[in-house]
Amino acid sequence: MWRQRKVWGTAVAAGATVVGLYGYKNLKSSEVFQARDVALPDWVNNPLPSREAQIKALQCTTEFDVLVIGGGATGCGVALDSVSRGLSTALVEKHDFSSGTSSRSTKLIHGGVRYLQKAIMRLDREQYHLVKEALHERANLLEIAPHLSAPLPIMLPVYEWYLVPYYWAGIKMYDFVAGRQCLRSSYLLGREKTLERFPMLKKDKLKASIVYYDGQQNDSRMNIALALTAARQGAAMCNHVEVVELLKKKDETGKEVCCGAKVKDNTNGNVFDVYAKCVVNSTGPFTDSIRSMDDGERPKICQPSAGVHVILPDYYSPDTMGLLDPSTSDGRVIFFLPWEGLTIAGTTDSPTEITHSPEPTETDIKFILSEIKNYLSPDVRVRRGDVLAAWSGIRPLVTDPNSTNTQSISRNHVVDVSPSNLITIAGGKWTTYRSMAQDAMEAAVKHCQLKAPKGSRTDGMVLDGGHGWTPNSYIKLAQDYGLETDVAKHLSNTYGTRAVNIARMAMVTGRRWPIVGKRLVEDFPYIEAEISYAMKEYACTAVDVLARRTRLAFLNTQAAEEALPAIVRIMKKELNWSNQRAQEEHKAAMHFIYHEMGKKAYAKLLSEDATRYIERKARESAEDASNVNLNAVDMERYKRRFNLFDKGRKGFVTRQDLKTVLDSEFENGLIKEEDLTDMLNEVDLNKNGQVELDEFLQLMSSMREGRVTGNRLATVMRQGELKKFDRADVSVQRSGGGL
Repeated sequence: MWRQRKVWGTAVAAGATVVGLYGYKNLKSSEVFQARDVALPDWVNNPLPSREAQIKALQCTTEFDVLVIGGGATGCGVALDSVSRGLSTALVEKHDFSSGTSSRSTKLIHGGVRYLQKAIMRLDREQYHLVKEALHERANLLEIAPHLSAPLPIMLPVYEWYLVPYYWAGIKMYDFVAGRQCLRSSYLLGREKTLERFPMLKKDKLKASIVYYDGQQNDSRMNIALALTAARQGAAMCNHVEVVELLKKKDETGKEVCCGAKVKDNTNGNVFDVYAKCVVNSTGPFTDSIRSMDDGERPKICQPSAGVHVILPDYYSPDTMGLLDPSTSDGRVIFFLPWEGLTIAGTTDSPTEITHSPEPTETDIKFILSEIKNYLSPDVRVRRGDVLAAWSGIRPLVTDPNSTNTQSISRNHVVDVSPSNLITIAGGKWTTYRSMAQDAMEAAVKHCQLKAPKGSRTDGMVLDGGHGWTPNSYIKLAQDYGLETDVAKHLSNTYGTRAVNIARMAMVTGRRWPIVGKRLVEDFPYIEAEISYAMKEYACTAVDVLARRTRLAFLNTQAAEEALPAIVRIMKKELNWSNQRAQEEHKAAMHFIYHEMGKKAYAKLLSEDATRYIERKARESAEDASNVNLNAVDMERYKRRFNLFDKGRKGFVTRQDLKTVLDSEFENGLIKEEDLTDMLNEVDLNKNGQVELDEFLQLMSSMREGRVTGNRLATVMRQGELKKFDRADVSVQRSGGGL
């Protein structure tokens, strides 16, 4: 009991001390957060420029006010802040928007419970202000992108009685610091109520739990919304454009200053110069590479740390409750959260090398599985095979070059201005991207003598797709366009009010329901129309679509592989890719899935290296009739069966061929059209929408050898054949004389 009282007293006293240090008035000064954009801003109706138009703007503009390097959350935030001030703005990103750390987060919009704990226990002013700032930005993000973010209750289970008052006091302080921007009040649950809300939780020794609220988002889609919002307001936002050199000139005082960059369009290899009065470096983990372009002697400030996450099936967690383990076996924090209909678990925190292609390791994956096993019921078998995808993100921790103690890592973000006026914004976290961008632009205006017509206007600026959106917006989509409910919800929650554009582009299914919306892959609500729309959102590669316009690669690598042929086919047609380019895109996407989405770790577990894996997948999808192992009798039998369906002896069977024969032999409509399509896709190795004779013979050979069992197409074709010949053998007498 004395221990409980001591902990309780320490927590309360420390909390009171913080309030005393930083001011009760400051804690209560938060204004009520509400929608500020009552009237629709003019830019909302501006057409989105094509990527070609954006590249032309880069090439033809004599001089921009601001050139931003880096298209992550912070970079796009800087571009939006800049253009909202009335400054001419350009942004270049070597790969795709959100291709780095900004698409690989824990998906939380949070103030930082642990930072507050340190602020209280260590009386750390910097930590406190970091939490205060993040809580404001958390509320702002939930307001400006309601379709992409929402409050999420997170449970903190407690297995020792003496920790209950300690955690309760800390979480209540978290609410208190948020003030009027508190999402919802935290609360205490007893053991029974805890298990009722989170039945997968380990029951042994469980005493109680505390539930608090943070925000959750679709991170890469949020990043893209920032880019699109800036583009609609006039910023030249260009992905797949790489900075190869910083340009410099002497100003009127003779000082050498940055005046732009030599860039390369990685889609076609064109190199050209972009001039600007101010250059902002917002490249996250690659901060030092741009700083070295400016001055090779400048010390490095980035200390990268890798965080690994895994995706597990939905049955690992409730769909409306997350979980936090504040003290793992090695002191790290593990989150366990519902996300996009599945469960995300992570993260690790370990030093790493800077790379554009971070890979999750088997060690990190096993650590996460081991930790979650500690707090889940024995009824839940935590299996390595349940990992549907895994990824690693590089957190760009930085040291402040302006600090006297240059060895200490800054918990906040850092704005550095070099002697040549290169503005560098680094550190921080996803939640605080907007305040980071604002601070960077304040420094840019000051040091580069920019004449901004207005101040920053991003606090409360609703992002693209957010105006007029409500949680019920999906209903109108479903009603007006005949979309399936889960597809309509997905489109509404991903594109906001822009979802109607995808619905209009969706293909008619030919079925009673849904009327439109052909899915990319089973069990996921992504539809083919999103691929065409993704190219309007500047997607240039298959990976752009798989990983960032949709989230398939992050959710399920197997589903991503299954969707890849359709993605490449649609992009090939619309972007006029050659066959070689299409093959290269397929291979690059497979490489991405294998190395960056966790396939490699699992393959190593099976002692299969990358080359063997990718070659095997290629072999499985491209084997031809030379591998057919059938005797002459079987060969003729299967050819006869194939020809029964191949009307006109074309050499291939289409879905319509199947439907015509089967409808004539079975009750019309007994076999659904969507089932026919799925059957065809299972055998259509080259994904051209039809089954050639060699593909069919390959299938039958595989079935004879036992390598394939229970194939649906082979089964219905056999039934169709039997039905036809059985009917042909029935005599007139046996049929009742034809009456």
